Amino acid sequence: MYHQRFSNTIIGYLNLLTLLASVPLIGGGLWFAHSSTTCQSALQMPLLALGFVMLLVSLAGFVGACFGVAWALWLYLFAMLTLIVGLLGFTVFGFAVTVGGGGEQVAGRVYREFKLGEYSSWLKSQIANDKNWHTALACVVGSKACDKITTYTPLDYLQRDLTPTQSGCCKPPTSCTYSGGMATAAQDGDCYRWNNAPNILCYGCESCKAGVLEQVRRSWHKISVVNVIVLVILIAIYAIGCCAFRNARRADSGYPYGVNHMSKVNPRWDYYWWRWWRDRREQLY
Repeated sequence: MYHQRFSNTIIGYLNLLTLLASVPLIGGGLWFAHSSTTCQSALQMPLLALGFVMLLVSLAGFVGACFGVAWALWLYLFAMLTLIVGLLGFTVFGFAVTVGGGGEQVAGRVYREFKLGEYSSWLKSQIANDKNWHTALACVVGSKACDKITTYTPLDYLQRDLTPTQSGCCKPPTSCTYSGGMATAAQDGDCYRWNNAPNILCYGCESCKAGVLEQVRRSWHKISVVNVIVLVILIAIYAIGCCAFRNARRADSGYPYGVNHMSKVNPRWDYYWWRWWRDRREQLY
């Protein structure tokens, strides 16, 4: 009987931890609701949704495992299976859309420069949407990435690396040549979009969009790798949860435990409540 109850204990403790972890997620979502920046406000709904889903699923798993409630464990396992399938699809999709990119090494420089044509069609379609681009651009401006390199000298540009957004949004392409502040001859279109004004820079450049996509691509690729690890853990938890569900079903049905067919010694979670109610009813009638 011990090994059968061990799975319930594991599921109970795991769900208690995730139940507690959901509280700061919900709190973070509520805090972002009061944020003045567009980039941080965009995180509000995902955090709140994730927090409440974790809260409800963990509560079902905790109650089901610790009190032997079969229907709660069934809901928990159904939610876990849905999560596993959804996360698997999201991970495969993430690896598919982050193929390509990486930029081109600039001769004599440490940093790379990026072109929109290097990225998947889906990523380019997302950045082509004006609403999405304005949100992403607000994040770039809010991060003050360009302010960090305003004091760079020509030597710094030769020796220091730049983030994708700094490379694409905060300077013109390295191939550009200017005379009297004006682009000369036929050059990349971004050379003409560049403006030295702090509120303009190369925010309207194609290279800026490519830099943002590269930042997204790198982050998404890292998340996809982490998702693979999370999937393995979730599948293991799901397997343990199935054992706990089987134990709860046995407790509900009165199926004997063990090879010696010992009868159950732990009554169902609602046994005492129903016994109290039956005694009160008998006293009344």
